[in-house]
Amino acid sequence: MPGTPYVVEDVMTRTVVALRDAAEFKDIARTMRQRWISALPVLDADGRVVGVVSEADLLPKEEFRDRDPAEPRTRHATGRAKARAVTAGELMTSPAVTVSADATLSQAARLMARHRAKRLPVVDGAGVLKGIVSRSDLLEVFLREDQDIAEDVRRGITTHLPAVPVRPIGVEVHDGVVTLTGHVRDTTLVPVLVRLVRATEGVVDVHCELQGPLRRPDLDPDLPAP
Repeated sequence: MPGTPYVVEDVMTRTVVALRDAAEFKDIARTMRQRWISALPVLDADGRVVGVVSEADLLPKEEFRDRDPAEPRTRHATGRAKARAVTAGELMTSPAVTVSADATLSQAARLMARHRAKRLPVVDGAGVLKGIVSRSDLLEVFLREDQDIAEDVRRGITTHLPAVPVRPIGVEVHDGVVTLTGHVRDTTLVPVLVRLVRATEGVVDVHCELQGPLRRPDLDPDLPAP
């Protein structure tokens, strides 16, 4: 629930293959092939991330191999520069898009989407490499057990909206889909409750069957008023 979200540090890979800026082209290509990694962070002497070399940075070497020398030099300038590069420092894309270890998974996901990145180097406040987080790492929360998700949902309802339920709200979770049943005092707060539940790590969807307070039966009009 909000206030205790998973953060990047919870799911990141801590053992990372990285490059120094002097690493040579063939060594970079060999490492990518052997490790099945499509991008590698580049570090300075202090371990700070200064760039990233990806497969896309290596491809211009092949792309421009048979280009016409008479082709205007102003075209494809970046690609030509990559084609002439032979070290990580010359090949890398800089500055690198990084994420902090205490960023939430949603923040990391937005960064990846915005920059179309498959993985992000994880750094501390000084920019020193601490790990790497990939798209698949961010999906780990959806492998949580249904029972754990249900416990978090119940705890969150009690903590954040203790006055909403008329009686304890029913919470059932199946394959990450949460179903809420029961009665609440104020139905205008139901959307707020649903948003809180949806924010629980691992929730795939929320089915809300909550209703307003139970109505008291009408008194017999023939009975005297108390």
